[in-house]
Amino acid sequence: VQLQASGGGLVQPGGSLRLSCAASGSVFSFNVMGWYRQAPAKQRKLVATITSAGTKIYADFVKGRFTISRDNAKNTVYLQMNSLKSEDTAVYYCNLAQSGRAYWGQGTQVTVSS
Repeated sequence: VQLQASGGGLVQPGGSLRLSCAASGSVFSFNVMGWYRQAPAKQRKLVATITSAGTKIYADFVKGRFTISRDNAKNTVYLQMNSLKSEDTAVYYCNLAQSGRAYWGQGTQVTVSS
């Protein structure tokens, strides 16, 4: 399984960005896709996940600001990020978990700064 993420960039505080991550290869019908982030000198943290059935989980620090969604026909997961804060600055990684294995994308940088 390969994951290709896109959509990062530089945005001002209060702005919005939309991340996308497309999975290819041997993707099973049931899986969990999600986003994690890692700020400099900090551990990678879960941001949000969504199952192929549509069940979502959000980290407390993004609830009400970020929305995760997916298109199962395209094996693609999205992360709509609104009301961005400087503390959201990090490398965002997409993840796919299926049959006890986890796969990671290459990461996309999100920088929130004025």
